[in-house]
Amino acid sequence: MDCKDARPLLDASVDRELSPPDEHRLQQHVEGCDACRRESEAVRAISRAVRRAEYYRAPEGLRAQIAASLPAAPLSGDTDETRDRETPARKRRRFAWLDGWQIPHGGGFGTASGSTTSGRGISAGWLTGLAIALCAVAAGVVLTLPRHVDSTPFVDELVSSHVRAQLSGRDIDVISSDQHTVKPWFNGRIDYAPPVEDLTASGFPLVGGRLDYLGHRRVAVLTYHYRKHVIDVYVFPDSDQAVAGPAEALGREGYALARWHDNGMTWWAITDAAPDALTAFETALKARLHGSG
Repeated sequence: MDCKDARPLLDASVDRELSPPDEHRLQQHVEGCDACRRESEAVRAISRAVRRAEYYRAPEGLRAQIAASLPAAPLSGDTDETRDRETPARKRRRFAWLDGWQIPHGGGFGTASGSTTSGRGISAGWLTGLAIALCAVAAGVVLTLPRHVDSTPFVDELVSSHVRAQLSGRDIDVISSDQHTVKPWFNGRIDYAPPVEDLTASGFPLVGGRLDYLGHRRVAVLTYHYRKHVIDVYVFPDSDQAVAGPAEALGREGYALARWHDNGMTWWAITDAAPDALTAFETALKARLHGSG
């Protein structure tokens, strides 16, 4: 195992996600490589800092308010038959948590104690009917939504890869704005040839590229700049199972992400710039790939 194989596995090692054989091979390399040992120690230091981060409990006042707003638990021994024969007093006890709520004449919900608008109290039957209707609508929406491949684990891995590269200061393996220098650098390092375009004229200068380990394989990462922001572009063949699905734009942990398919490849772009920047980047890249840039 050499440095190119070891670096992408350091995070997985810290998280104890490697198989025993891979972990053994990685540790053998790290013990004999000063650079990878320093990188491993940095990753472990970040992991320890995250685990030691403080977590804040909700104030007792807030906890008490939430607990007080919850409906009363069913009375002991209740059945459908006994509920049908409930006295008005028992029903008031069961729905005591609704006593403060009203519907003002002007519309919307309000509380009897905090509203200056008079209104008619919500009946338990009305609220139950509303809840059933809302549940039916929600179920219908969920069932009719288009079903996409669940890319959440892959997106989490991609965001971690981008953040890790920025924190480590080793976000570029080959530093060059010349696409004819960056593209040949990948030869022999991965089993495909990623398209590489310099988009300086469109405001997205190419600054280099690197290898990373994503979706259980080595992938090419092209690095561009947009003003003072970094755009990492992960590109690999469409045949990869981890990237199945239609084009989409999304956000995660403060980062804008975009995915699209073109030129036989799937492209994932991530940046801390505004989402509009990725839209403009995608448009400029497609124009160059199809010879209209």
